Amino acid sequence: MGDAKQPQFALLPKIINGGIAGIIGVSVVFPLDLVKTRLQNQQIGPNGERMYASMLDCFRKTYRAEGYFGMYRGSGVNILLITPEKAIKLAANDFFRYHLHPSGGPIPMVKQMLAGGLAGFCQIVITTPMELLKIQMQDAGRVAAAAKAEGKIIPKTSATKIALGLFKEKGILGLYKGTGATMLRDVSFSIVYFPLFATLNDLGPRKSDGSGEAVFWCSFLSGLVAGSTAALVVNPADVVKTRLQALTKAKGEMSYTGIADAFIKIMRHEGPKAFFKGGACRMIVIAPLFGIAQTVYYLGVAEMLLGRK
Repeated sequence: MGDAKQPQFALLPKIINGGIAGIIGVSVVFPLDLVKTRLQNQQIGPNGERMYASMLDCFRKTYRAEGYFGMYRGSGVNILLITPEKAIKLAANDFFRYHLHPSGGPIPMVKQMLAGGLAGFCQIVITTPMELLKIQMQDAGRVAAAAKAEGKIIPKTSATKIALGLFKEKGILGLYKGTGATMLRDVSFSIVYFPLFATLNDLGPRKSDGSGEAVFWCSFLSGLVAGSTAALVVNPADVVKTRLQALTKAKGEMSYTGIADAFIKIMRHEGPKAFFKGGACRMIVIAPLFGIAQTVYYLGVAEMLLGRK
């Protein structure tokens, strides 16, 4: 993601690098992402009761009730779609940076933010259905446990069944429930993440090969710090998005008609702290995910596979 103008914008290696980074990152952090989803969807009962007291409590209860593979509910659809999602996000940011500042030299912060925001906007075509299906699978155990406590049984489902059901009922738009909230989260995240990453990455030592690129560990650390910071900043939008995309609610849980309604109801009934539910989990998830992504990007894995310099 250098600022200097290059003679050619090689899109294919960037797509491959983004896909590899996404698959590795998701495989590593998915259990944490599942815990994050369940904590965010959990609503406090009238007497202050809650299913999970903390991140560790959620881990423990999920593992006991659903086993090791239960921690990877929804990972199939996520791994399948994370390749185009990460490819679009990372490659689009490079593309817009390249074309917004073609003269070379330092790119102004406003243009860095604009490039990041446009990249975040582009990715929602993949992110929204991916997140919608992933959230149903991740939250299924929590909803089933709540139903079991009420003496009811919820039949098992799959991402394929959910997707086909939504498609039959509402058409392709059924898979884009929560698009506005997803856009709010992803555009905001990219506006914060990409300029912060570039700034931190520019501070580190350079490679000795004359390329001017930062050493790999600097890119990794920059991805960690920028990813965790951006994740915390946009956590309120992520909570709202998760609530809006949850198709199945536990008994007594509120439903929302839109972004504004969700913000108002969450604030009124749960207070401002609710907007940072799963915040620590999300930071822990996003930090290595983007640290890995940027490391793969700068190591040039795709270039090595394709035999390019």
